[in-house]
Amino acid sequence: MIDPSVPAPFRWQDGHLMLRAPGGCALFTTRRGGVSEGPYASLNLGLRTADDPARVAENRRRVRARAAVRALLQARQVHGVDVAVEGVPDEEADAQVTSRPGVAPFVSVADCLPIALLAPGAVAMVHAGWRGLAGGIVAAAVAAVRARSPQGDLVAAIGPGAGACCYEVGPDVHAAFGTAGRTLDLKAIAAGQLAAAGVDEVHDSGLCTMCADPRLFFSHRRDGGITGRQAGLTWST
Repeated sequence: MIDPSVPAPFRWQDGHLMLRAPGGCALFTTRRGGVSEGPYASLNLGLRTADDPARVAENRRRVRARAAVRALLQARQVHGVDVAVEGVPDEEADAQVTSRPGVAPFVSVADCLPIALLAPGAVAMVHAGWRGLAGGIVAAAVAAVRARSPQGDLVAAIGPGAGACCYEVGPDVHAAFGTAGRTLDLKAIAAGQLAAAGVDEVHDSGLCTMCADPRLFFSHRRDGGITGRQAGLTWST
C-alpha cells in the first residue's frame, strides 16, 4: 500500500504519521504493525473494543516503544469538554495535558479528530468530535497548555479523522455550528477554533478516516461500529 501524500511538516515514518515541532513530537498511528485480528487488525489501541485485551496491551506496548516514552497518559473519553492535567486513567476527560518528560498524552479515535498541542515544556492531546468542538474543548485545552507554557510558539497538529467529504450530519449538529449542508467540516471548525484560541501554527494532515484505504485507518462509521481505534499521542522533546 502506498502512503497517501501529506502536507509538511507531517511525514510518514515506519507506516505512521509523524510531526516534529520545537516543543515536541506528535504521532498519529495507523492500523499497521500490530497483533490484533479480524475487524481489529492489526494495531488496535482501543481498550473498550471487543478485541482481546492482551492483544490491545501488546499493541499499546509497541506504540509506547516507538515513541520511546515511559508512559501513555489517557483518561476515559466521554465526548465531553473536560481537560485532565497530569490525569489518571479513571478520570473522565477528552483532553490530556502534561509537563512531565517521558509521558505522552494519548487519545484513541476512529473518526473523531485527534489534535496535538505542542509548546516548549508542555504538550496536550485532544479527542475532538462534534460535541467536544461545540462545547469548547479546543479553547480549554489551549488555555491549559498556555498556563504551563506561556512563552514560545504553540503548534497544533490535526490528525486523521472524518473529513468534509464524508461526515454526514443532521440539522441538529449543523445548528450547533451555524452551518448547513449534507456534511460537516470538523477539521475546518477545529482549525478556526485553534487560531481563535491563539495557536501560532495549525497544521492539518488532510486525511479522512472514512474514505482512506480501509487497510490504513479504522472508521467507526465506515465499519458499522465494529472496528478498532488508532491513536494520537504527543510528548515533549
